[in-house]
Amino acid sequence: MAEQRRGVRMRWLVLPAAALMAWGCVRGGGAGPGSAGPPSRTPAPASTASANPSPSPSPNGAYDPAAFAPQVRTYAKKAGISAQLLMAILYNEAYKPHDPAFERSWQKYKPDAAFGIANMHRAAFDQTKRGRDFAARSWEELPDDRALAVEAAAWYLHDMSAQLPAHWQGPYSREELMALGYNAGGGNMAAFARGAKPGSQASDYLSRLRDNWSKAGKAVG
Repeated sequence: MAEQRRGVRMRWLVLPAAALMAWGCVRGGGAGPGSAGPPSRTPAPASTASANPSPSPSPNGAYDPAAFAPQVRTYAKKAGISAQLLMAILYNEAYKPHDPAFERSWQKYKPDAAFGIANMHRAAFDQTKRGRDFAARSWEELPDDRALAVEAAAWYLHDMSAQLPAHWQGPYSREELMALGYNAGGGNMAAFARGAKPGSQASDYLSRLRDNWSKAGKAVG
């Protein structure tokens, strides 16, 4: 069994270029890497925090976001957001291998790939860190510093919350709109708040958030 796990890990860490490119095609792309797809007649956002999921085996056994519950509670409180929402986002973003070597190998083939356990893109990180305690930190540190990844995600969600109008149309809660903003960017989040219908990728992200909601609550409760 251990030999089999090592074999899986090596296949992900020493992937040939063709396999990496094929994986990238499945994941999709967009103006904001990992954009969840804009609603009808709404321009794609300049930057998004997260990447779109695709089925991916884990190179080193299961990764459990609940292990970072203390960091989630700490940074959610500092950012003034729901710890349950932040944990649910981590569960949503746990679809791919979060191995520093893998992430850097993949980034060589896809320079706009996301980094860290919260799958944050460079532009989103650089925008979020301005004026914050981690302003001197670099996006390249995210694969190795998971606490930094959680902190950045918390403040990105804070910024999404600040962009929401006082009232909005549609069936979404504030937390659901913030999660859509995390995945699709602030521009699309605002469109969803006005009543625009999310595309299939954003809808899938929201469905997984709802599936993970109870589990996230137990993790941070």
